[in-house]
Amino acid sequence: MSSNELQEFVTVTIAGQMFGIPVLQVHDVLGSIKLTNIPLAPMEVAGALNLRGRIVTCIDVRKRLGLPTPDDAAHQMSVVVEHHGEPYSLLIDSVGEVLSLKTDQIEMNPATLEPRWREVSSGIYRSENKLIVILQIDRLLDFAGASVAA
Repeated sequence: MSSNELQEFVTVTIAGQMFGIPVLQVHDVLGSIKLTNIPLAPMEVAGALNLRGRIVTCIDVRKRLGLPTPDDAAHQMSVVVEHHGEPYSLLIDSVGEVLSLKTDQIEMNPATLEPRWREVSSGIYRSENKLIVILQIDRLLDFAGASVAA
């Protein structure tokens, strides 16, 4: 990629921290959702939902990143992404805007970034007043391999 190339990200907030998801990987944004519990699922799996006739696994991104449970889980939102041809719903607090970022302004993960975050991040972007952690969806959804390694 050239240094002037732009990449677009949908910004989402989880526990007060802003994250960026590559816009091309986002299929849907859902408001409040009704989840069905999945017995014996890994702790990161919040449940399943029916999206236009497709069963979608819902991932609790807070649990995946080691963040505390929200005080008001009823107002959480969901971003639907695709991983290996299957739709996944990512449970988040809120959706922000779509940002176009110059690829040369995305920095490597700092050594001080929490290890679980570093594992799922492809880099960070510093804006004037906030830090945006760029999520790598394939790594975020590879929690089965991560929990075996832990």
